[in-house]
Amino acid sequence: MTKIDKTKPVLVTGATGYVASWLIKKLLDEGLTVHAAVRNPDNKEKVGHLDEIAKKSSGKIEYFKSDLLINGSYAEAMKGCELVYHTASPFTSKIKDPQTDLVDPALLGTRNVLEQANETESVKRVVLTSSCAAIYGDNIDIQKTPKGELSEEVWNTTSSLKHQAYSYSKTLAEKEAWEMVKKQKRWDLVVINPSLVIGPALNPHAVTSESFTIFKQLGDGSMKTGAPEFGIGIVDVRDLAFAHIKAGFKPQAKGRHIVSGHNTSFLSMAKTIIPEYGSEYPLPSKKLPKALVWLIGPILSKSLNRKIISRNVGYPFKADNSKSKKELGMNYRPLKDSMKDTFQQMIDNKVF
Repeated sequence: MTKIDKTKPVLVTGATGYVASWLIKKLLDEGLTVHAAVRNPDNKEKVGHLDEIAKKSSGKIEYFKSDLLINGSYAEAMKGCELVYHTASPFTSKIKDPQTDLVDPALLGTRNVLEQANETESVKRVVLTSSCAAIYGDNIDIQKTPKGELSEEVWNTTSSLKHQAYSYSKTLAEKEAWEMVKKQKRWDLVVINPSLVIGPALNPHAVTSESFTIFKQLGDGSMKTGAPEFGIGIVDVRDLAFAHIKAGFKPQAKGRHIVSGHNTSFLSMAKTIIPEYGSEYPLPSKKLPKALVWLIGPILSKSLNRKIISRNVGYPFKADNSKSKKELGMNYRPLKDSMKDTFQQMIDNKVF
């Protein structure tokens, strides 16, 4: 069991990110000192929202210039920290080279941060933000799991550089973390495996990030003729931040944790907000037949290629989140609330 001293600073990598920002808010609200590792501490456009959060909290934030691909660049940020949150990892579909754009930052970045943990005597625990993508590659894979649902014992074995490269990068990075923790005895590793993260962003620039692509397609008319029957797991970013806090400070926390509030689909997501927004926005109200998805999917989105369609459309998403409820005390908020808060923020930011 690992007890973390709350008077010591806590390191958060990728501090300006969508998830990290909510995590930092919770840490600051509890009066902690946060060492925020960012690529450019002087970029006020990126860190300004964190400064505002810190001003309204009892905690304190300090910025450190760090880079996933520069060895030793986390040394200063990690100094004196017992707890390290490694949230930094690329999440984008705008990929030129999957190895350079996804795998290297995820795998080498994780190795870099954990090697620094090995060298920093104060570190007692590392919490890694992995993903359900490290558990499965496509929805068809879920059919072949022991109980027909994802659990912490399952690993993604079907993704590669050529197919689901993001999922491949998350799988390699998490496996590397488990290998590295085995080789030492001072710090322990707790892993969070979220499904797709939604909910309002604290950073006003985050609404253009990859997590919001589905919302854009729901609201801008891309799916007005119907939504693909695409099963997906969803978790609210505020719930996910709570899971990180528990994973960091609960002495008994250990292993992987699926953090996913809802087994849902594009259509079910849309239906939660149709009563409120359906008259103003072209939200889908019916299912698009798979044959049609096959025809128009690649036009709708580059990420909806034929292989993705054949292995995902028509197959439900099912994950067992009981470990997160039991061990982290998760109590997931209703999908409708998360959908409404996200969609409204996108309207307020004139995304549609």
